[in-house]
Amino acid sequence: MTLTQDNAETVALRCLGWLAGNEDLLPVFMGATGVSEADMRENAQDVEFLGSVLDFILMDDAWVVQCCSALGIENDMPMRARAALPGGQQVNWT
Repeated sequence: MTLTQDNAETVALRCLGWLAGNEDLLPVFMGATGVSEADMRENAQDVEFLGSVLDFILMDDAWVVQCCSALGIENDMPMRARAALPGGQQVNWT
C-alpha cells in the first residue's frame, strides 16, 4: 500500500524526532549532513529535508529496526514513506 505524501511526512517527522533524541546517532547525522540543531528545527517542515532524514536512517538496517521499534511502526514504513516523498521514486534505468 502506497502512503500519501501527508502520511509520509508524518512518518518522517516521527523519525526525525527519534533521531533528534538519539544521543549516539544524532551527531553522526549532523556530521554527515552539516546541519545544526537550529537547521533541523527550521527545516522540519521541508519535505526535501524530511526525505534526507529518511535516506540517512535507511542507510543502516540496524537504525531502521531501532527507529521502527521505538516508534511502534513496521520496519518497512520508513522506506514506504521515503518512496512517497519527492525524490523517493524508484528509478527505472531501462
